[in-house]
Parts: sequence; C-alpha cells; structure tokens
Amino acid sequence: MRRTARLVTGTLLAVATAGLAVAPAYGGATGSLDVYPSTAAAGGQVTVNTAACGEKGTAIGDASSVGAGTFTLAPSTHEGEAIGQFQVPPSAQPGTYEIVAKCAEGNRQVTGDLVVALMPAAGQQVQPHGSVKTGVGGALGSDPVQTAAGVAALAVAAAGGTWLLHRRARGDAI
Repeated sequence: MRRTARLVTGTLLAVATAGLAVAPAYGGATGSLDVYPSTAAAGGQVTVNTAACGEKGTAIGDASSVGAGTFTLAPSTHEGEAIGQFQVPPSAQPGTYEIVAKCAEGNRQVTGDLVVALMPAAGQQVQPHGSVKTGVGGALGSDPVQTAAGVAALAVAAAGGTWLLHRRARGDAI
C-alpha cells in the first residue's frame, strides 16, 4: 500500500512539474514582448512584436530606458501581432534595458529585454561613423630639431653608402 502511494505521489509530482515547465511556453506567446535582435549595437535598428494586444490591436512602445523614446506598434499580418521598430541611439551604453509596450485598448502591458553590446551580434552590420584618423603620415613630427636630425642621419648614411660602392667599383681595398 505504501509503495503504491509513493508511486502515485511521485507520478503526480512529476506531471505537475512538467505542466508548470510547459505552461510559460504556451502562455508566454500572448503575454510577452519579443525583441529582435535581442542583442544590438548602439545605432542598430530593433524590431519588437507582441500578440498581447489582440488580432487588430495597437500599442505604444517605450524604449526610453535605452534613450530611444516612444514608438508605435501597429497590427501586422504576421500571426495577428502588433509590430514596431526603433533605433538604439549611437550614444547608448552597453547593458540590459527593459522595453515596454502598452496596448491601446485594455490595460495590458508587456515587457522584453534588449541587450546593448559594444560589438554587434554575428551577422549584423554596423554603419561607420566619425572620421578616419590618418594624420599626416607620422614622418614629420612636431619637433623640428628631431626632424632635422633624422634628415641629417639619412644624408650621412646615403653619402657613406655611395662612397663605399664607389671604392668597391674601382677595386680599392676597404
């Protein structure tokens, strides 16, 4: 009797645990904010979507935590989800930021996380910004005395090399 009770109790606990583990996977599809890509570099474009607002629902997104302000999520043909986009500001610092969307009808609010990274995720393009730091070649330093000394050293080396080659061509012993 005890053995049967333990077996039944263990089975019920295993089924309940499995049910709890699977429940968020099905319930999360209508109550979450999907952020794509979930990791973006500063200056990158981010798309968010949710099915929480219903088939033709709209929402107002808030990405002010990362400095992007508000944006609109509009209904789309993709599985009845509302979709919107925003750009991560070029000045955004690396870290994890919460993105919020509030449905226009009802009082439903969903959240998702955006990770801002120093480098873009694999496959993402980064638009260059700023100027190329080429300088003036580096040969002419800011100190004219050092420049003159370098030119004099090159001149002495060239004269000495020419003199040695000239002696060798004449057959003189070195």
